[in-house]
Amino acid sequence: MSTKGLSLFAKRRLRVRTALRSRGGTRPRLSIHRSGRHIYAQVIDDAQGKTLASASTLEKDVRGTTGATIDAATSVGTRVAEAAKAAGVTQVVFDRGGFLFHGRVKALAEAARAAGLEF
Repeated sequence: MSTKGLSLFAKRRLRVRTALRSRGGTRPRLSIHRSGRHIYAQVIDDAQGKTLASASTLEKDVRGTTGATIDAATSVGTRVAEAAKAAGVTQVVFDRGGFLFHGRVKALAEAARAAGLEF
């Protein structure tokens, strides 16, 4: 696939996903997305094509707060790790998409690790 004409974000996303496929093996992936207002996390089993666990700042219990903070990302990381453990998943590969590993993305990853997910 040619990357000519793609944005830097799209190139990074392709590079990250390609590396995950080669190193990830059979592990589910912890995929994240962040927007200007919210942050979302999902644990996805690509072999079955199913989402095993998810968390975001749009959930009812945290809907009144903004998702554009490190504190919100930390709570999403903790909640997605708890949901994944409830689904029987302890090891994942971290799919940061095209996002750089700092700020909210890093906070979510560190919170998920602290809550028991291994990656």
